[in-house]
Amino acid sequence: MAIYLTKESKVLVQGMTGGEGMKHTRRMLAAGTDIVGGVNPRKAGAGVDFDERAVPVFGSVAEGIQATGADVTVVFVPPAFAKAAVVEAADAGIGLAVVITEGIPVHDSVAFTAYAKRKGTRIIGPNCPGLITPGQSDAGIIPADITKPGRIGLVSKSGTLTYQLMYELRDIGFSTCVGIGGDPVVGTTHIDCLAAFQDDPDTELIVLIGEIGGDAEERAAAYVRDHVTKPVVGYIAGFTAPEGRTMGHAGAIVSGSTGTAQAKKEALEAAGVRVGSTPTETAKLVLARLEEQRSLTHG
Repeated sequence: MAIYLTKESKVLVQGMTGGEGMKHTRRMLAAGTDIVGGVNPRKAGAGVDFDERAVPVFGSVAEGIQATGADVTVVFVPPAFAKAAVVEAADAGIGLAVVITEGIPVHDSVAFTAYAKRKGTRIIGPNCPGLITPGQSDAGIIPADITKPGRIGLVSKSGTLTYQLMYELRDIGFSTCVGIGGDPVVGTTHIDCLAAFQDDPDTELIVLIGEIGGDAEERAAAYVRDHVTKPVVGYIAGFTAPEGRTMGHAGAIVSGSTGTAQAKKEALEAAGVRVGSTPTETAKLVLARLEEQRSLTHG
C-alpha cells in the first residue's frame, strides 16, 4: 500500500547532526522510519543517540550505502550546500532523495534535478515536506500522527494543505502522501505521482492539490484525462490571490488567465476531476466519490 516509500526503505539523513536534522530524525524514528545513518564528513565515525536508538554517522552517502544498504536519503542541509549533497547522493546510487531544504537557487535545482534524473535517482522536492506512507515510513517533516493507513493517494504542492487534507480524511486513511514542493523546478511532478498511484493496487482514489502559477495542474489534468482510470479529486490553493502577485511559493506567479485557480479548476473538471473550493469541501467530495465508487463495485 505505497508508492516510493515503504517499511522496507532504509533511510539516510544528510545533515542529521544539525538542529533541524536532529529534531526531524527523532520524529521520523518515532513514526517507524528505518533510519540507518546520518551523513556528515566532519563527524564520521560518531553516533547520535535518539532516545533508545543509536544512529551512526558516516563520512559520505557512499559509505552509508555500503554499510547499511540505504536506498533513501533525506536532505536537511543549508541551501548553499544542497546541490553538492544531492549530486553526492546521486553519484552514490541512491534511489530516492527527499530534499526538504527551502531557498535553494533555481539554477542549482535545475542542475541537480537533471543530474539526478540521468543517474536514476528520484528527487522529491526541493522545498517540500517530503512523503509519508502511514504506518510504514515517514521521510521528511510530515506529522505522522494526524492520519492512518488507508486507500487514498495524495500528491500536493503545498505542505500545509497536505497536512490539512490528511487530517480531514483521517478516518479513511492514506496509502502514501507526497509533498512535491512548490518551487518552479521540482524533481517529481503531479504526473509522476498520478502514474504511480494509478499503478498501485492499494490506492483507490487520488487527491491532487495544486496552487496558482505555472501550468503543472493543466498538464496533470491532460494526463488524468488520457491515462488515469481511478477517481481523482482536486483542490487549487489561491482562489483569492490578486493578479500579478507572487504568493508564497516561488512558482506561484499569475499573469492574465494563465496560472489562475479558475483556469486550473476548469482544466481539471474538463478531465473528470471534481474540484473543491475549500479543503473541507474537497474532503467531502472525496467521501462522496468513494461512496459512489464502492456502490458501483458492490452494486
